Amino acid sequence: MSPHESATVEPTSTPFYVYIVRCADGSLYVGHTEALEERVMRHNEGRGATWTAARLPVMLVYSEACAGKQQAVRRERQLKGWSRAKKEALIAGDKQRLKKLAASRSSAQKSAAAIDHRERLA
Repeated sequence: MSPHESATVEPTSTPFYVYIVRCADGSLYVGHTEALEERVMRHNEGRGATWTAARLPVMLVYSEACAGKQQAVRRERQLKGWSRAKKEALIAGDKQRLKKLAASRSSAQKSAAAIDHRERLA
């Protein structure tokens, strides 16, 4: 291969997933994996995350296939930053509520930024 050619990388055939489990205490845990059923089983055996091990059993309430690990990790981080209400709307498949919650957070962020700006000017 010459220095000007690039290698073709085949996409991974194994999908990755981002998932949400509901713990026995009602809390939600967000994670990613390439073996969804096995991962949930490991959580329920107490061999998943420390958080879930202390809150057994867990139940899978949401999963989403991703093109690869990097995309799954990115989506996991995004979901972990969401409010509980927004995660519950996602779990319920309530797109209208998701949009409303996203808009209200955006408005709150804009308001906070405006207050911060006014305080710096004062």
